[in-house]
Amino acid sequence: MTTSKIISALPNGFTATSVIIECSSSKGLSAFTIVGMANKTIEESRERIRFALKNSGFKFPSNHLTINLAPASLQKTGSHLDLPIAVSILVHSGQILDQNVKDIAFIGELALDGKIRPIRGILNVVEQLAKHKIKQLIIPAGNHQQASLLRDKIKLVPVNNLRELWQYLERGISPKISTTDVVKNTETAYVYTLDQIIGQAQAKRALTIAVAGRHNLLMSGPPGTGKSMLASTIPSLLPQPTQEEIIAVTKLYSLISDKQLIHAARPFRAPHHSASRAALLGGANGLPGEIALAHKGVLYLDELPEFNRDFLEALRQPLEQKSITIARAKQSVTYPADFMLVGTMNPCPCGNFGSEDQTCSCTPQELHSYQRKLSGPLLDRIDLKIQVPKQPTTVLVKNTTISTAQHETAKNLIQKAMNKQFNRYGKLNSALSSAEIVRLCPLDSQTQSFLDNATKRLNLSARAYFKTLKVARTIADLEDSKTVTKIHLTEALSFRFAP
Repeated sequence: MTTSKIISALPNGFTATSVIIECSSSKGLSAFTIVGMANKTIEESRERIRFALKNSGFKFPSNHLTINLAPASLQKTGSHLDLPIAVSILVHSGQILDQNVKDIAFIGELALDGKIRPIRGILNVVEQLAKHKIKQLIIPAGNHQQASLLRDKIKLVPVNNLRELWQYLERGISPKISTTDVVKNTETAYVYTLDQIIGQAQAKRALTIAVAGRHNLLMSGPPGTGKSMLASTIPSLLPQPTQEEIIAVTKLYSLISDKQLIHAARPFRAPHHSASRAALLGGANGLPGEIALAHKGVLYLDELPEFNRDFLEALRQPLEQKSITIARAKQSVTYPADFMLVGTMNPCPCGNFGSEDQTCSCTPQELHSYQRKLSGPLLDRIDLKIQVPKQPTTVLVKNTTISTAQHETAKNLIQKAMNKQFNRYGKLNSALSSAEIVRLCPLDSQTQSFLDNATKRLNLSARAYFKTLKVARTIADLEDSKTVTKIHLTEALSFRFAP
């Protein structure tokens, strides 16, 4: 018997790595060995595969069977290779002809009765195999919905069990797949609108600017002033994601969830400050954390200073590079992390520091420790900082009319401003590099002189200088202005120092 070779792939961070499954046998006592840096999950697959083949009516070879997973230097984990290993055995034993699996790849987990179960990270696998000129990919029927996002790149053949697979490969009988509608996850738990927030005109203005240019925002104020409600309006103000963004977000969520959904809504991640470092940054097994899961959406951190300082400092890399690297002893993976950071905070632990009608109960040490949680370099990366003051009772009870006019107006302004940015240079203002913002958004001599003087007077860093210019460009887009003026720069500068 010759050695059979079957192609598959394993998710590896945001991408995947191709794997070749080789099957060979020798005379001797019945044995089933898997080599090639396989972890316990794959070692246990031997019994799943043995019974899946027998219970599906196939003969399991009685000689010494050896499976090699190449490349041997790659750590293999997960149940993704159950199906390709089973197919390699069937080809090696002559129960499936070798020519019938040419240029076909396989992926899937096996049940003891021969059913093929869905796996995590299917989009990573499809993308990887499509690059290597694979003509067909056999996938679990349960993965068909997510995998269909990339159906233009490779022919997908969803199957329910091993018998269906054999009939397709040997007799050309296509599997019967349910044609149910695609389920898209468009739900959000945050349904507030700007009209439901009474007063806070400046905060609403800052929020509109931040969303229009996807700028980072920090809101500071005493408890109960509407900071969380303001942040919760953002999902309904954001535009719908593009097809490319839907694929990227679905890829990330398919790595951590068994739910086979297409994520057609922008993420709004709101982790609690008690969440572990692994949950926030990424797990020990290289899975994405909250930072990566907020990709193309919003990372909302309520009570920002309550988060661990190490985590807050770890935000600096993704805020600058739009990606996060999870480095572990045996693995290092990088995930995209292009998100809008929205943080809220009280002025002090008790929330009454600076209040005119409440007494602050914090000690100087507590106040100093609380404020030190946010370092200068981190604050420098936040584009807009605003105060959200307590509203007088007369304002709170003045208008109780239910309306959506204010919210819809802001949403339309945001969409128009975003369209201007994409039409101008194919991305949002916050994504521009320092060189691009200078080259693409030139200032006249008087406006440039005004900004230079303000930079010296306010002692702005180079990063703050360019962020101010980007925010001013977004304000100009909201005002439908072709150029950035002193008025736009003045408003942008007013958002630099609030907390």
